[in-house]
Amino acid sequence: MLKLLRIFVVTSLVALMGVAVPVSAGSIKIGFNVPLTGFAAADGKSALIGAELAVEQVNAAGGINGDSLELVVYDDQASPKESAPLAAKLIFKDQVVAGISGSYSGATRAAATIYQENSTPYISAYAVHPDITRSGDYVFRTSFMGEVQGRAGAKLIGEMMGKKKVALITLANDFGKSLAAGFKEASAAYGVEIISEYDYSIKDREFGPIVSKVKSESPEAIYASGYFFTAGPLVSQLRAAGVDVPIIGQEGYDGEMFIKIAGEAAEGVIITTSLDRDSSDPLARAFIKGFQAKSGYPADMVSASTHTAVLVLAAALKQAGAGDKASLRDAIAATSINAATGNISFNKLGEVKKSVQVQIVRDGGWHHYAVITDPVLLAPPEE
Repeated sequence: MLKLLRIFVVTSLVALMGVAVPVSAGSIKIGFNVPLTGFAAADGKSALIGAELAVEQVNAAGGINGDSLELVVYDDQASPKESAPLAAKLIFKDQVVAGISGSYSGATRAAATIYQENSTPYISAYAVHPDITRSGDYVFRTSFMGEVQGRAGAKLIGEMMGKKKVALITLANDFGKSLAAGFKEASAAYGVEIISEYDYSIKDREFGPIVSKVKSESPEAIYASGYFFTAGPLVSQLRAAGVDVPIIGQEGYDGEMFIKIAGEAAEGVIITTSLDRDSSDPLARAFIKGFQAKSGYPADMVSASTHTAVLVLAAALKQAGAGDKASLRDAIAATSINAATGNISFNKLGEVKKSVQVQIVRDGGWHHYAVITDPVLLAPPEE
């Protein structure tokens, strides 16, 4: 009864929120929440272009059994307060067959609850929080959860780079905390000693106290979480202070904006991520070339991840059709495809199983450094 009441209230609210984006006959509508304004707008722009490119490619190849895909796009500002009502609008008013998140963890978690409660498939393209897929069996993720990427970081630093004494600098939000948790979980197995740990806020751009303390401790490497707009200033200030040890980041750094903000200090920074810019795989090469042509700037992790999410949904739609959401959910769960971000399949929790790409900034661009394929280390939780 409470669920029915909630649906009634939400339906009434969305009726007041405007007219849906018009679509042509014979189209299959996919919901897409993405931050197009606010602090995450640069990532949102890349995410949207990546998703649009995938839709164009699917439609050019004949669509879904003769029908075309069409994105219904709303700006969620990377805010849970925005994404939840938008999810309801997409389901009830726009009548999408499924949704994709091109947004951050907070917004994605809030929307996932609405999609799950209304038995509508939902794919998180790149948000990392572990609770996203735990919303229920209609929710999937095509990029790594934070803990998996954190464990990969420990292997990279301790085993592959041979660095043992590490300073941990953690962004104090869902993204940073989940990465730190995974790193701590695996660090001992690779002989990594965390000699210090510092937290910072997403609003911080001045890191003087942290930089001074890290410099005085002389770590062999630094594992620092952050988005491009926090990592850029942090890396710049570390290098300006004479801290010259390896800095290892994650997919939040991944993109042209980090390199622009950090400038020369970006050289040599290493990250774990989903896209190998130097891949010889034809699908990855086609995506990288197509994104550059469409956007006017180099491909990044968020664009590759949203591109992958659309292709996963398209493959499932070809198998199950758009008429029954339960069948579509089952088809997504059974999907196994090759995409720009690797070989994609899911475990029973809806978490992706794939390798971790390691990239380094060299000559002002992201390039291949290594790949981590350890299936035990990278195994996401099953429940």
